[in-house]
Amino acid sequence: MYIEKINTPEDIKKYNINELEVLAQELREAIINKVSDCGGHLASNLGIVELTIALHYVFDAPKDKFVFDVSHQTYCHKMLTGRKAAFIKKENYKDVTGFSNPKESEYDLFALGHTSTSVSLACGLAKARDLKHDSENVIAVIGDASLDGGEAFEALNCAAEINSNLIVVINDNEMSIPENHGALGRHLKQLKESAGKQKDNFFKALGFEYHLIENGNDLESVIKELESVKDTKVPVVVHVCTQKGKGYKPAEENSENWHWARPFDKETGKNKNAGIGENYGNIVGEHLLNRIQNDPEVAVIAASTPICIGFDKTRRELAGKQYIDVGIAEQNAVTMAVGMAKRGCKPVFATNGTFIQRAYDQIEQEMCINQIPATMIVTHASVFGHHNDTHIGILDIPLLANIPNLTYLAPVNKEEYLAMLDWSIDQKEKPVAIRVPWTGVKHSDYDVAEEYDKVSYMVMQKGQDVCILALGGFYELGVKTAALIKETKNIQPTIINPRFITGLDENRLDWVLENHKIVVTIEDGILSGGFGSKIAQYYSDKDIKVYNFGFSMDIPRTYEPAELMAENSLTEEKIVEKIFHR
Repeated sequence: MYIEKINTPEDIKKYNINELEVLAQELREAIINKVSDCGGHLASNLGIVELTIALHYVFDAPKDKFVFDVSHQTYCHKMLTGRKAAFIKKENYKDVTGFSNPKESEYDLFALGHTSTSVSLACGLAKARDLKHDSENVIAVIGDASLDGGEAFEALNCAAEINSNLIVVINDNEMSIPENHGALGRHLKQLKESAGKQKDNFFKALGFEYHLIENGNDLESVIKELESVKDTKVPVVVHVCTQKGKGYKPAEENSENWHWARPFDKETGKNKNAGIGENYGNIVGEHLLNRIQNDPEVAVIAASTPICIGFDKTRRELAGKQYIDVGIAEQNAVTMAVGMAKRGCKPVFATNGTFIQRAYDQIEQEMCINQIPATMIVTHASVFGHHNDTHIGILDIPLLANIPNLTYLAPVNKEEYLAMLDWSIDQKEKPVAIRVPWTGVKHSDYDVAEEYDKVSYMVMQKGQDVCILALGGFYELGVKTAALIKETKNIQPTIINPRFITGLDENRLDWVLENHKIVVTIEDGILSGGFGSKIAQYYSDKDIKVYNFGFSMDIPRTYEPAELMAENSLTEEKIVEKIFHR
């Protein structure tokens, strides 16, 4: 095997084209084996194998600088830069992250996980190189979907002005996570269909030299074209057309479903954990489609992550014009929702918690200052969301809960979630965000409210001495904690479902003072600036002890949720131990 002999990129420079093509197949096999065993980004990595080999064959990293946009497509890059064991030996699978990380290797310049940043970073690297009178190549590798993001446009506008070596490699597989949307995608298609001779060339208009590689999975062609731009003295765009999912038939045929894969059977392509029951994505996808079909003013907006709310291809087609995908452009999604709501429609924008932060300014400025009645669904906002530092889902509460005029809700179960969603869609007074519980689908055994106009905490069980406010997805942990206190201390705690992350139910909090000595808050988010900190602040001049349980800001690069919870005392045993000092 060739892969076993690779320790640095210099090793592949000794190989002829036939040997490199065999290496490409070995790299693909390693990617499929690892992802089938432990999950990961599959289709994007399979499509870029030849391009990655060619980049390391032609250029001289780490002297030459590579910046991979998002960096979820760096599996092959990692194998070629001394980290092959993490892909070919099961016992080493967890040695590396799924994204670039400079703590792992000098070949990784930045810890990355969000999109549309590579060209900006490359501009900075190139400018610094020129100021220091150095001469290395600077290469940004960016997918066609990542070009949708506003920062990518800003950086392309700036890049040509640098007027020196800056190579932008566009990996064009005609896919975002789902299908591409927008005029730029159509333009890339025109460039391909015209063999690069399209009269109106966006990149040339900005001042780039333009090169097209029509078959980016043909290793010899990619090497030849990259050699022609090495050591360029002007900004260059190399437009490389690849096949997402190449080398694994199920991923080739349905790259959306295989963009990120859970562990699967290689022979059948079936999810090893299939049939695990209800999930909130499918539940809300069906619910929103029903709303769309019964109300022409309801619309769903996505930023290339429609599956987070169950909008698969079938639902997208059934929704028709009432489904809008803006590409990987959360800022545009929020502001577009504002415009739609202002004109009388009922927009619902949904994305992962880690991506909502990319639109902070638009949420605070356009949406909340103007008090626009639009709805945001925040998914994966949990320690159980994405298990790494670049996609961590526990930063949203301090982020959103401190924006004036925003109502941020935390349902505990399916019925509460859908009731909040329906209320938010139909009300016309305020912007609303809903934090989807990411700890499994639960069902209500109580009558959920239909209105959420005013902050109102719900007392689920009246007790004494100890009051537990357990927020959203961690409500069940609060119930378990109360049961353990009852069992071990013979105290029946009060249990409260706060429902509201923003605002304080001061009447309820004052009521707690009457017969409680200890208040416990439990949340699936970081403590600093979180829900519990506001409760503690309210009680700061009161004669009551407050214990906040959540996560510290010490976020590991990768983690196992149960382990991170235990480290942060988020088990019923550790909570009881802390509040009773034993």
